[in-house]
Amino acid sequence: MPGRLSEVDLSQSITDKDDYEKKLKKYQLKLLSMQHLLLERNLGVLFVFEGWDASGKGGAIKRAVANLDPRGVRVWPISAPAPHEKRYHYMQRFWRKIPQYGQIAIFDRSWYGRVLVERVEQLAKPDEWSRAYEEINEFERMLTADRYRIHKFWLHCTKDEQYKRFKKRASDPLKKWKITDEDWRNRAKWDAYAAAAEEMFAKTDTVEAPWTIVPANNKWFARITILNEMTKSIKEHLKANGVNQDEIPVPLKK
Repeated sequence: MPGRLSEVDLSQSITDKDDYEKKLKKYQLKLLSMQHLLLERNLGVLFVFEGWDASGKGGAIKRAVANLDPRGVRVWPISAPAPHEKRYHYMQRFWRKIPQYGQIAIFDRSWYGRVLVERVEQLAKPDEWSRAYEEINEFERMLTADRYRIHKFWLHCTKDEQYKRFKKRASDPLKKWKITDEDWRNRAKWDAYAAAAEEMFAKTDTVEAPWTIVPANNKWFARITILNEMTKSIKEHLKANGVNQDEIPVPLKK
């Protein structure tokens, strides 16, 4: 059954470098201004990045934080839980990474691994990942009810585009470390991961913590789309917490 991923227009692109760099700089400045307002108003923000391997998550995050005050932002790259973390509830390691009020946390992978990789690779039992949707929704509701904003991104590209990026990484000595045997194995389970992602969207796309599916065949377009959504999301958070319109920088239109 077709889902949200099949509806994404992956032909969207930015091809002019000057246009891309101009928009990138303006959005980065908007984010910096908004970061200061979050600190002044003691409001927290969490941005979650999920998506296909090699879809551009790391590159987008790098551009998002490039000009932010490093004292007020933290990027958390999430991998498989360490042995000692497996002794606790799977959400425990994420609670420890929630940002202070006034700060921004960016998760490169996240608690959604429970219903993605742990589901597909059978690292969690069916009853464990099945109940995780409501556990995650409750976790996010608790945060968004208490001065936090959560916005989640899924970077979507085609299987062919992923293959091209894998081959490029494998042939580049400076990027070869980015590609692993596991990445290649996961390609064989593309349909299973897509099905898991669709159920995840259906059960965890909420008003409090929405998903944005980002067309990511073109990296420049994906980055500008993400920065645009980040500025809009923070703007909504500030307005909802009493910040006057005149105090909020207006995001640049795409």
